[in-house]
Formats: sequence, structure tokens, C-alpha cells
Amino acid sequence: MAYRVIQWGTGNVGLFSLRCIIEHPETELVGVCVHSDAKAGKDAGELCGLPPVGVRATTDADAILALDADCVCYTATADLRPFEAAQDICRILAAGKNVVSSSIVPLVHPKSFLPDLRDELAAACRTGGSSFFTSGIDPGFANDVLPLTITGLCGSWQEVRVLEIINYATYNQPQVLFDTMGFGKPMDDTPLLLTPGTLEFAWGGSVRLLAEGLGVELDTIRATYEKRPALKPIRIGAHTVAPGTLAAMRFEVQGIVDGRAAIVIEHVTRLDDDVAPEWPTGNGSYRVIVSGFPKMRCELEFEDEHGDHAVGGVILTATRLINAVPAVCEAAPGLLSALDLPLITGRGLYRPAPTPA
Repeated sequence: MAYRVIQWGTGNVGLFSLRCIIEHPETELVGVCVHSDAKAGKDAGELCGLPPVGVRATTDADAILALDADCVCYTATADLRPFEAAQDICRILAAGKNVVSSSIVPLVHPKSFLPDLRDELAAACRTGGSSFFTSGIDPGFANDVLPLTITGLCGSWQEVRVLEIINYATYNQPQVLFDTMGFGKPMDDTPLLLTPGTLEFAWGGSVRLLAEGLGVELDTIRATYEKRPALKPIRIGAHTVAPGTLAAMRFEVQGIVDGRAAIVIEHVTRLDDDVAPEWPTGNGSYRVIVSGFPKMRCELEFEDEHGDHAVGGVILTATRLINAVPAVCEAAPGLLSALDLPLITGRGLYRPAPTPA
């Protein structure tokens, strides 16, 4: 019997997770919650480029919560509204529905999240007998399950480093690109992402999850960053990033053990591949480097059906969530991390390749 799932939010990730719910053999779409009046009343299939499925989107959250469902996939953007998103999720959990989400990224490691809000979410799980799992690709699989699995081949290790190396020029989130990350802004401007404590808040959960999985005690978590300007005009949707304004950033969030960076999450983000050629380069990838005995390097490359790496990464966030739905629904009630779930595979997702014409 399929798990009955609601999609909450149909933005950059939500449209892909909606499609995954419809097409996954172990899930059945029963509701769609949207925030735009323009989307209300539309068939879910129409919203994500599939044939009609007989489920219409609504802006009525109360009606959505009243539906009989096993799980809600919550992907509403929370970068600028984390506390409001947490309240949404508490309502869903208390209503007896499990939740998979990519929205409040530090919750990949619930144990280290803000204690008051963590306790509120845990109480909602107890009220509803429900479970809550936050994941995606990063924070998520690329900097938890993937590096933890690779370290299982070690004789010893000194540093685990996970890099995201992606050109974000086709990333369909203008608010994130230009407001949160500050692309196109003057070089002396400090965007939200780089304000003191923000990098540690956003990726600290991933560092702490790795530390727990690897059995090390962190002295502290610290962050560093550097920026580079555009060399030429870069057109992104309705925006033009002018020469001399921010077009690339590189940051590290470091887990310090015995005074040294032992666990590092590094992002190399460009809008133009010609900017900062001295920084690490890749073909749209997550790279895990384990310094130890033996030294190992693993490259995870991805792209959508058009060869777009940035969109491919968004798809990975959606598929990670929906493929986890059965395990989350079967888990004991409470706040979950990747350390609490079994191996999640592509069970039931085989599709024969189309026969050439």
C-alpha cells in the first residue's frame, strides 16, 4: 500500500518533489499546499509538467491539515522565515503527519539545533506520534551519508573535506542568489549568508552530524570566506551582474578537533566559470576528500536531462526527500537524522530506457 503524501510548497525544490511523489511507486499524492493565488485550483500534474492527476492545489492550510495523509513533504523556503517555517512544521507534526523537509537546513542534526525550538518540534512529534527528517543534497546526503560511507574504508583519517563546486547561473531562486548570497552587489557589501554566525548556523548541523557519526568531539566550529568580482556582465533571468560586483564566493565551515580543522564543508560557487580559476574546479559536483590511510577522493557529478548541473542538484534534494518517505513513516516518532535511518535506495524506481526510434 502506498504512503499518502502531501506536497507543501511548489517552488524550486517543491515542483520536483511534487513530480517525484506522483511518479514514485510507493507514494500517493493526496494534497498540495501553495502560497500563490495564481497556483490555487490548478491540478498538481499541470504544476509540475505532468498529465492531470485529479489533485488540485490550495492555499488553505487548515484544509490540507485535515486530509488523511501519512507524510508531508515541506519544501517552502525558510531562509528568511525559519521560525515561521518551524511553526508550520510543528502544526503538521502535531496533526499526526510525518514530515520530510529541506527547508530549515540546520535540522539535519536535530540534537544541535536551537534548544527551545528543537524541544517544541519534539513535543509536536510526541503529540502527533510523528517523525521529522530534514535532508536534501547539501546540507544532506553529500555531506552526511556519502562522506560517512567513504570513511568506512579508512584505516585512519586526519581530515574529511566535502566540497560543492557548482556554477549557480541557472539556479532558479533569485531571492537566494541576489538577496541571501548577494551576487551582483558591491564587493564591500556583506550579504546575509556571510554575516557573522550565518555560515556556522546553516552548515554547523552537517559538521556536527559528521562528528557524531565519526565519534569525535569538536572544540568549536568556525567559518572563513573569500569573494571575487565579475569580469564581464553576466545575465541571469531579469538580473545583470555588472563587472566589479560579486560573482563568486568560496567559504569553509570547519569542525575543529585538537586545534585543527578535521571536518570541513567547503563551497565554491560561481556565476561564471572564468572567475577565480585558482579555486577548485569541477563539472558540477560534490567532492569528498579523505586525508588519511589510504587517501581517498570521490566525485559525485550530476545534471538534469538538459545537462544543467545546478538544476541537477535541486533534483537530488527532491529525490532524497521522497525516497526517504517510507523509512521516515516507519521510524519511531521523534526528530531524525541520517544516522537514524536505514540505507535508502532506488527501490521500485527502475524504468527501462526508451527504445530508439
